[in-house]
Amino acid sequence: MNRITGEFSVKMQPESTSAVAADTGVGRMSLDKQYHGALAATGKGEMLAYMDSALGSGVYVAIERVEGTLDGKRGDFLLHHRGIMERGAPSLAVAVVPDSGRDQLAGLSGTLNIRIEGGKHYYDFDYTLADAA
Repeated sequence: MNRITGEFSVKMQPESTSAVAADTGVGRMSLDKQYHGALAATGKGEMLAYMDSALGSGVYVAIERVEGTLDGKRGDFLLHHRGIMERGAPSLAVAVVPDSGRDQLAGLSGTLNIRIEGGKHYYDFDYTLADAA
């Protein structure tokens, strides 16, 4: 297992939602990320989210396409995000979508942890890069 750490920036833009989503309070956002460090890449994705501000509970799910270089290997892959907030207590899981790696990143698997420190976003990415089947 390899571990890399770096910084990233993210821009989120509200997007239109379906009538069903609007009726349930679900919001939709586009994601535009820039990863720096051993993961030098751009990330583009979409997120659906719901938050009960009074209770401090909610959820989000997202799919993100990451394209660039990982430890010098070029390609792209997908990440899936699942975040839950239960009465203010956060839980987040971000992982590589199985078999989504392309080009030199074929066979990629792993998990990505997001940290926010001093107003900056950081990632810790634990990954393996197996030979593609």
